[in-house]
Amino acid sequence: MAYIDYNPDVFKDKIILLPCDDPEWSNFTKFFAQNFEAFGLKKLISTSYAYESKNVNMPYQVSLFEEQAPHFDPDINKIRGKIFTLDHDSNQNGVIDIEDLEWQYLEGDGDFRSDEVKKLRDEADIIITNPPFSLFREFLAWIVEADKQFTIIGNMNAITYKEVFPLLKSNKMWLGNRFNRRVNGKNMTFGVPDNYPMTGTEVEIGKDGRKYIAVAGTGWFTNIEHGRRHQPLQLMTMADNIKYSKHKEVKGQEYKKYDNYNAIEVPFTDSIPSDYNGVMGVPISFLDKHCLEQFEIVGLLNSSDEQLAGIPPIREYDDFKEIKQDGTYTKSSGRKTRGNPVISGKSSKGNYYINPKTKECVYSTYARVLIKKRGV
Repeated sequence: MAYIDYNPDVFKDKIILLPCDDPEWSNFTKFFAQNFEAFGLKKLISTSYAYESKNVNMPYQVSLFEEQAPHFDPDINKIRGKIFTLDHDSNQNGVIDIEDLEWQYLEGDGDFRSDEVKKLRDEADIIITNPPFSLFREFLAWIVEADKQFTIIGNMNAITYKEVFPLLKSNKMWLGNRFNRRVNGKNMTFGVPDNYPMTGTEVEIGKDGRKYIAVAGTGWFTNIEHGRRHQPLQLMTMADNIKYSKHKEVKGQEYKKYDNYNAIEVPFTDSIPSDYNGVMGVPISFLDKHCLEQFEIVGLLNSSDEQLAGIPPIREYDDFKEIKQDGTYTKSSGRKTRGNPVISGKSSKGNYYINPKTKECVYSTYARVLIKKRGV
């Protein structure tokens, strides 16, 4: 793990909470239980969410770990969550590991918003899990409210949420190592129960006989230090990018300026010009490579919230009309461009906007993070 490489004592004497909805299947629980002594943990707590409270269309499957426990109760097993704890050598074999994991039923269904799970949150030092993407905003707020260290999995689109981006901008949160990147040809991979349907190209059977699913566009959001975010990007000057870039959109082209913000468009992270001191709009995937000491995050250009831009707009397009590539009009106006990066001209694909009187055309490009060189 990048966190251990950066700080070998990052988990030492810490209480780790894993509110991951199935600890008996969770690789998080197994990983930290197996490394309990190596990491010097004080306590490991893992909770599950009751089967009947989940909105899933899969048959219920009981693990042997549950079924063999003397306190297993089939009458409440589907409606109550569970708490798994590890803090001592329960089998007295001289080693604290996964064999010492103990569990009990929770009073409720294990929802992270319940009072009993909130108490566990307040007890913990670090929270690690893969929350439902649909509840990502709420779960993140739940952690931030308690001022805890965390590393949680989320979708890349979460970067643009108005509840999320300000944390990234203010350096209260950053992306973890290997965000939205394939390793050995695979996206981030998750173990799933045996009854998970085998559909899609990213589902497979592992060497251990278990089912796994790889999910694109995902990665870690964290406030725990790791070395990668202090590694500066190696970049070319603007002139060298125009001369040598591997991207046809950059090589031999001038960098375009936004028509509505005082910033230039940089369509690829490796095309950021090292000698440009103004504001630049870069892909949101840049944040995986952001070096804190190299660049300052200024804002975000994205239709979700124009207040996130960080700099004022210099133009609006309320009197423009949206037009399709076939020349037909939609029922929308240029008001849709507010908060988005806008470039002068017609888009070669996708809709654009035209002023019916002057025939001037503009188009919106993808969401962009606004950055500038640190210290200028």
